[in-house]
Order: sequence, then structure tokens, then C-alpha cells
Amino acid sequence: MGKRILILSVSAGTGHVRAAEALEKAFRQEPGVQEVRCVDALKYTNQLFRDFYSKLYTQMVEKAPALLGWWYKKSDEPWRTDRMRLMLDRLNTAPLVAFIKKFNPDVTVCTHFLPAELISYLISEEKLQARLSIVVTDLDFHAMWLSLVFHRYFVALDETKVHLTKLGLPADRITVSGIPIDALFGEQRDVPRLRNELGLAGEGPVILVSAGALGVSPAEVVLEALLELEKPVRIVMVAGRSEELKARLEEAAARARPGTTVKVIGYTSEMHLWMAAADLFIGKPGGLTTSEAMASGLPMVIVAPIPGQEERNSDHLLEKGIAIKCNEFTTLAYKVGALLDDPERLARMKAAALRYARPDAARTVARTLLEEEKDPPEAISLDRAQQEGIAAKALKP
Repeated sequence: MGKRILILSVSAGTGHVRAAEALEKAFRQEPGVQEVRCVDALKYTNQLFRDFYSKLYTQMVEKAPALLGWWYKKSDEPWRTDRMRLMLDRLNTAPLVAFIKKFNPDVTVCTHFLPAELISYLISEEKLQARLSIVVTDLDFHAMWLSLVFHRYFVALDETKVHLTKLGLPADRITVSGIPIDALFGEQRDVPRLRNELGLAGEGPVILVSAGALGVSPAEVVLEALLELEKPVRIVMVAGRSEELKARLEEAAARARPGTTVKVIGYTSEMHLWMAAADLFIGKPGGLTTSEAMASGLPMVIVAPIPGQEERNSDHLLEKGIAIKCNEFTTLAYKVGALLDDPERLARMKAAALRYARPDAARTVARTLLEEEKDPPEAISLDRAQQEGIAAKALKP
């Protein structure tokens, strides 16, 4: 009898959902799987709750990033917000709980802490028989990902595993898998041919600028700065789903000097091709975007990271020599130009990206969990003393 796999995400931003989709694709390619369901947990909640988790997050990213960063730091303390969040979740997610019980999965994988918290509660109350695995979708680890009951954690870095084991979580239940991305990002391609197919024939390095799927980024300012570059470059601007942003970028692109070409596209499902064709990526360091760029061997220029998780992702990328960071848009053209003038440094950054890349992360998660099903482990259930020990060890420098 094949296994029933439930993958739960939350559409607060796009990264959690993209990780879930990568996992769904990986599970479907493995033997021994009867059914795979990939579900956005917010679809089973009421409109008010959906708006709270998705629209509010996007609005804060756009209009109040400092407040978002404050909350990220304030809540990064084990168990600090659990009681409040669990009460809110249980009040608004009854249809989701009913769906989970009806589907009755053998394995549950969560790419967001909201459904992980619910599954953990259902298991602890013996209302659900399933194994709960949690896939952390950033390079760093935030306390909201901590679960009182779980079977396995999947994290991006060895450092993250060290952190969790030092807190008191069992090392044999933590797998350093990387962040799940579509395996297409790790495929080797004929770059000159790909560039011709994408309409990027010409001279000069290819710079890929992403505004993110939602089009919430300083893409216009980035383009204006890149137009100052004196050397020939080919610029690809990905505007996401914002038609207004796309139109403004096209208007700015018309002012490009001779030798500079600008191609503006909207939302694309072929980011793996654009990354493979590029020499340099400029954008925000979200967990999925970062992992996709690394798998593509793509050096990064970090701009306007969201306070909190993206700032922490940025720290790791800078430390590993994969990225540079631009704090002032006035110096963006200068920093990009200097980097493009230093091919040896670019080559080192590309090598570093590939060294830390884990393009097979989704397959690692799927195979690890299916192999574990042959001899299913007992759940890890943290008692009060263990919770207090974790809280005491989670000291911030």
C-alpha cells in the first residue's frame, strides 16, 4: 500500500508555496507513493484570517518593513507567542483541521510554521496519526519554527543544525537538506544558445533583476542606476505580476544608452532559464530566490533586504562570498561596475554559490521521509523542562 503525503504551505509571500510545489514534484517521482496533496492552508480558513496572513504581510513588506523587522526580532524567543498563535489558529482553521483528519496522511510536511503548529497540536492530542516534518524555508532559523511535537526538521545549513542541537533538539532528527527548489535550477545548459533563445543576443554581461513574484521591490531605482553603467550590458527586468511596474520599467528602458539593452518581462514560470542565462543577479535575498540563484551558480547583489529573515539570509551569503550588498542606491552602478570589471572575483563568487548549492533538496526530503517510513520513528515530544531548557539556551548575541 502506497503512502499518503500531505504538503502544507501558506501563501504569505511566495517562497513557502514554491518550496511546497518543489516537494510535491519530488514526491510524485518516487516509488511507494499512493497520493500527494499540496495545499495552501489559508484556503481552508475564513477571509479575515487569509487577509491577516497574506495581504497584511505583503503590505508590511511594502509599507512598514521596519515594523516587520521589529516583530521578527521581538518574536524570536522560544515559545514566546505560541499560546496566542495557537488560540488564534484553532479559532480560524477548523475547516483545515477537518480536511487533514479526512485525508489522514501518513506523512505531513510543512513549509510554514502555521500548519506545523496545528499538526503538532493534533498529534499531541492524539487526534491525528501522522509523522510531522518541518522544512525551514530560510537559511537561518526563527523561534516560530519551533514545534512542541515533531518527527523531523529539514534545514538549509550545517550551522542551523548546530544551533538546533545546541538548543536541545536531537541531532538525528535534523537533516541538512537545503531549501527545496525545482530541480530544473540545477541543470547544466548551453548558455550561448539559451541566450539566443531568450532574445539576449548581443554583447556584455547579462544582469538579471527581480522584483519578486508580487512586484514589491525597488526595481525602478535599480534600473535607473544600472542605466548609468558605461560598459555594454544586457539587463533583464522581471516585474512579477505588477502590470503597473512593468509599464514603468518599459518606459525607463527606452532611455537606455547605446550598447545597453533592457528586456522587461512580467511574471514567469521560467526563472530557471533566466538565471541560467545570467552572469549576475540583483534582488532581495528570500530563501527560495537565494537557493535558486546558488543552484544556478549565480553571484548576487543584495538590495533592500526585508528586515529580519532576509537580513539574516544576507549575512550568510556575504559570509560565504556568494554576494555583495548595496546599502545605498547612489553607489549601485559603481559597485556593479567594479564587480563586472573583476572577472576573477566573479568567478570566485560563482564557485562559492555552486559549492553551497543544494539543487536536489526536494528529492532529499522526499527520499529521507519515504525511507523513514520503513521503520517509522516515534514523535519527539518536548516536555515542560525541555521547553524551558531550550528557552534558556536561546540567547542572542
